[in-house]
Amino acid sequence: MIGLGKWACNVNTMFFSGEVKLDVFDNNGSYGFNVDIPGVQIPDITVKSVEEDDDTVNAVVETSLLPGKDIELTVTFDGDEFDGFLKIPFIGKVKFKDGHRIAE
Repeated sequence: MIGLGKWACNVNTMFFSGEVKLDVFDNNGSYGFNVDIPGVQIPDITVKSVEEDDDTVNAVVETSLLPGKDIELTVTFDGDEFDGFLKIPFIGKVKFKDGHRIAE
């Protein structure tokens, strides 16, 4: 599993602009994710699929906020830094800026 640990990055959308924190952990052999966006209540998230390709993780998730709609996540890790994006229906592509590790 790649990308395990606590990470932070900046995002800029019409709904939120600022730092987002992400905890990526081993959930009994599957990827687990916790997302912290200050001032935003995160809806339930279901991980539908996760694929690793070298240093890149591609995932498809679904949220109770957009039932039946897939959210695609692509993140490439390089040591203690990462870059990537989300593709969210009705919103579009959300780029992660200044992605960095904040804890193991």
